[in-house]
Amino acid sequence: MLTKFETKSNRVKGLSFHSKRPWILASLHSGVIQLWDYRMGTLIDRFDEHEGPVRGVHFHKSQPLFVSGGDDYKIKVWNYKLHRCLFTLLGHLDYIRTVQFHHEYPWIVSASDDQTIRIWNWQSRTCISVLTGHNHYVMCAAFHPKEDLVVSASLDQTVRVWDIGALRKKSVSPADDIMRLSQMNADLFGGVDAVVKYVLEGHDRGVNWAAFHPTLPLIVSGADDRQVKLWRMNDTKAWEVDTLRGHMNNVSCVMFHAKQDIIVSNSEDKSIRVWDATKRTGIQTFRREHDRFWILAAHPEMNLLAAGHDSGMIVFKLERERPAFSVSADTMFYVKDRFLRFYEFSAQRDTQVISIRRPGSVSLNQGPRTLSYSPTENAILICSDADGGSYELYFVPKEVFGRSDLVPDAKRGAGGSAVFIARNRFAVLDKSSNQVLVKSLKNEIVKKSALPIATDAIFYAGTGNLLCRAEDRVAIFDLQQRIVLGELQTPFVKYIVWSNDMESVALLSKHAIVIASKRLVHQCTLHETIRVKSGAWDDNGVFIYTTLNHIKYCLPNGDSGIIKTLEVPIYITKISGNTIFCLDRDGKSRTIVIDATEYIFKLSLMRKRYDHVMSMIRSSQLVGQAVIAYLQQKGFPEVALHFVKDEKTCFNLALESGNIQIAVASAKEIDEKDHWYRLGLEALRQGNAGIVEYAYQRTKNFERLSFLYLITGNTEKLTKMLKIAEVKNDIMGQFHNALYLGDVQERVKILENSGHLPLAYITASVHGLHDVADRLAAELGENVPSLPEGKAPSLLMPPAPIMCGGDWPLLRVTRGIFEGGLDSVGRGAAEDEEDVDEGAWGEELDMHDVENIEDRDIAEVLADGEVAEENEEEGGWDLEGLDLPPEEETPKASAGACSSIFVAPTPGMPISQIWIQRSSLAAEHAAAGNFDTAMRLLNRQLGIKNFTPLKMMFLDLHAGSHSYLRAFSSAPVISLAVERGWTESASPNVRGPPALVFNFSQLEEKLKAGYKSTTAGKLSEALRTFISILHTIPLIVVESRREVDEVKELIIIVKEYVLGLKMELKRRESKDDPVRQQELAAYFTHCSLQMPHLRLALQNAMTVCYKAKNLSTAASFARRLLETNPTNEQQAKLARQVIQAAEKNMTDTVELNYDFRNPFVVCGATYVPIYRGQKDVSCPYCSAHFVPSQEGQICNVCELAVIGADASGLFCSPSQVR
Repeated sequence: MLTKFETKSNRVKGLSFHSKRPWILASLHSGVIQLWDYRMGTLIDRFDEHEGPVRGVHFHKSQPLFVSGGDDYKIKVWNYKLHRCLFTLLGHLDYIRTVQFHHEYPWIVSASDDQTIRIWNWQSRTCISVLTGHNHYVMCAAFHPKEDLVVSASLDQTVRVWDIGALRKKSVSPADDIMRLSQMNADLFGGVDAVVKYVLEGHDRGVNWAAFHPTLPLIVSGADDRQVKLWRMNDTKAWEVDTLRGHMNNVSCVMFHAKQDIIVSNSEDKSIRVWDATKRTGIQTFRREHDRFWILAAHPEMNLLAAGHDSGMIVFKLERERPAFSVSADTMFYVKDRFLRFYEFSAQRDTQVISIRRPGSVSLNQGPRTLSYSPTENAILICSDADGGSYELYFVPKEVFGRSDLVPDAKRGAGGSAVFIARNRFAVLDKSSNQVLVKSLKNEIVKKSALPIATDAIFYAGTGNLLCRAEDRVAIFDLQQRIVLGELQTPFVKYIVWSNDMESVALLSKHAIVIASKRLVHQCTLHETIRVKSGAWDDNGVFIYTTLNHIKYCLPNGDSGIIKTLEVPIYITKISGNTIFCLDRDGKSRTIVIDATEYIFKLSLMRKRYDHVMSMIRSSQLVGQAVIAYLQQKGFPEVALHFVKDEKTCFNLALESGNIQIAVASAKEIDEKDHWYRLGLEALRQGNAGIVEYAYQRTKNFERLSFLYLITGNTEKLTKMLKIAEVKNDIMGQFHNALYLGDVQERVKILENSGHLPLAYITASVHGLHDVADRLAAELGENVPSLPEGKAPSLLMPPAPIMCGGDWPLLRVTRGIFEGGLDSVGRGAAEDEEDVDEGAWGEELDMHDVENIEDRDIAEVLADGEVAEENEEEGGWDLEGLDLPPEEETPKASAGACSSIFVAPTPGMPISQIWIQRSSLAAEHAAAGNFDTAMRLLNRQLGIKNFTPLKMMFLDLHAGSHSYLRAFSSAPVISLAVERGWTESASPNVRGPPALVFNFSQLEEKLKAGYKSTTAGKLSEALRTFISILHTIPLIVVESRREVDEVKELIIIVKEYVLGLKMELKRRESKDDPVRQQELAAYFTHCSLQMPHLRLALQNAMTVCYKAKNLSTAASFARRLLETNPTNEQQAKLARQVIQAAEKNMTDTVELNYDFRNPFVVCGATYVPIYRGQKDVSCPYCSAHFVPSQEGQICNVCELAVIGADASGLFCSPSQVR
């Protein structure tokens, strides 16, 4: 049983497959009807108008309808496209058990617990016949697929067959009057529409289900007596043929399989059973743990079944439909109906070769699964699941072709899978021992080889090599050398397809395709929601594959797309040019011609075969949004431009590819404000001032236009803008333009005219226009505003523009790959023919578009001679002629542009990327700002996990490796990389490593400061200094190997001090525990310290132990102190006195966890001795030792690394790279 889809829900009582779409209806005990897509595994819709369980449901064969019947006595007809119930049929008086549409007439048959069967016309929405005769609940009723019969099953222990021929004749309009008359008589005098033809008695209990055979005169029934009975009928009578026994409980449903000679039944004993209809024996049983089965449904066209149970339903197939085949050059061998067949691709000729019938096979799925062919020996291996996995070896003599009656002897053997691995050798998998047996053509074992992974199938992978499949991976195994050549983690692989040159392999799993090289180096993975069925490589190295409903392609870079939609699934065998050779589920060879243009185009683009791309564009074989989107996504908007007819799309692509010329043309066609605005932005980005100006004019965006003239220093046009603002009566616009021009008198005039006399007076006074100021003061009288005293006024003047003139310097760039070839294609040609004086850009671009912007007549306003004169000279400000210029006069391209299409130069690699490209030094990654990779490197090299102490150092490194320059006031700050070891003679094209703010000499200075603090007894300060050294070391870089050794030495020195000082500070805290105080003082003396510090530690330990009356231990410290030859006489004298006092009484009052005779190291977390021979773990960075229980914790000494972590070691110099 091959489960295709499973749902979890309330108890399923009714099921129905859609005849064309991959849909199934499930009616539930809860009253809900679910519509599932079993191919995608998704719930499409739910219908819940019934009250109580819905026991019957059925799709119409051709209309978008389905019918349902429930315990609410209602039959509802639904339209699934409208998502609603169309109408309800009322008439039954009890629960409705089953409903079914007639395959031809507009009828519905329903069975009910009211002991009747009703036939309804769903077009007239009336009941046209009531079939009475059963004397208990009618459990099911169904139309015959071809004849005018209905079968019903009832709890009265009978199955009845009804003849509804009269009903058909009545419903088909009679042709002549005599027929119509007899029809009327029948209606008046109670003519019977449906009569009982047979009553089948034989079950001992109530019958739950009865069904017709699709073609033969047979009926099958299942009942509460746990039996399935087979009945035959002829024109006059019906009789029982046989009884199938095996179910342990009531049989719920039973049916004939449409495609195979079998009966399928299910039961409340939680099993589905499959029976051989001819031998009438059980073939197979499928059981569920906890769920009773209630209903079965068969797909009307496909080999699919569904079963409903207590907690959902399953859609399943009984047997695999994929034919076993093997392709070799121009030929293919495949198995169909127990015959081996031979197919020639070139001649498209199909021949039956030999019979491979296997007698005595009773259970399902015993057919051939795989086929392997050795062309030189003409030998064929056929593998199947029979007997737990077996193979058969056939030899096909050349003269046999065409003589299919021959049944040759086969050499058989057990084995999960068998494949040819050489001309006369084949490999068989022995799953039990996980080894492969290499056999000769005589079926004798030549050698055995253990497999490297737990293999459940083997495939051919080149001569002498096997591809082994495990649950989650595949591996290529060389049988000669017995080594693994490649391994790859994959989803569970079902099929593998090698390319023609054996360089690439496609690994097909249920919902994914993995493409890999011949050594299993991963190239790409493709995920599909619908099941992948087959695939083959075409001549261009593109993998063509099929899902249940599409033929698709996969390019080497992982891009995929649909080639063709399929009505039924196919299995691709070979691809030749545009022809796909395939086998269908019936084992017939078919050819499908496909259009390969799309994927060839994408492949050419990917492989940079631009000549092919050009020719395909010229022949315009490709159209559609998908191609445009693909080109845009892959960074070829200028190519996409030539596929586009839609102006808006064209405009967007032109902006994206920087093609201002086409963008202007499109903007003129669209003529919307938003598009002109975006065009202006792009032109501004490119520095094409002429087009910016034109775009602002078209949108009448006078504020932006004024600002543009300000920054380009075009005072002449600013003056005109001032005039336009006057005409529009735009006071604010006038004032702004006067401000931009630095025209003080105009500003005073504007303020005065608008009634702002105080502001006008202040402006005039500040700028020294005293006569105007006096006149305004007289007008203001007593309200003259006072100016602040002691302040020096300054002129409010506009800044001088950085650059005057039209366009900014435009980038000189080479033409794009496609431009030369594409200019003649599409819209480029029309543009080029226009004869435009390109020199006219900066001068003649005037606002022709000022029409209807004022109430007054503009000509009147500008009637003075000066303006008229100006207009005569310019020829562009004739504000009376308000017509737009013809299109030729639209600016076409800037004088500075050197090509018809702007192609931005490819940006160089950022310096931060250059720094980290080949560096494994964490400090350099941090300096480049790649904190993420710096942390990963430190984790890998030193096991560091706690990065909090390093945060500020990372930031310092990043900030310290960059400098910042201010450019113009309007330009952003420029970031400059600071390189380590830069000299003036260095090549400008070769980038050095980043400058780092931390270096080794700083650490040496810090170490001296730490020593000094320790000597002075400032232990907390000393500890902070030493810890900061430990935190800085991972982020320094040194040049030579000698310096690397010095850094490693420094880590050990500092670690000893940090550990010792932490113990001493801990001792000072534990004043109430004298024993612990003595132990910590004793451990401190075993840290590797400088001699002066060691003497201080020994003196300290001696004093603590002496005061605690541990004289023997105190004496041992005194002796060690004297052995150091102390330079301080006071220390030596004290030590001698302690020894003298101890010799009188060589005892310790308390026992310490301390044995100075036995070498030990101190745990950095618990501060207990770890004696030689005891287990310990260490920090991968500072190498401090710890008791095993501390493994996985952050180290207490360096506070950075994880104790016991795997690490490769300190990497602080480029010289460490071999």
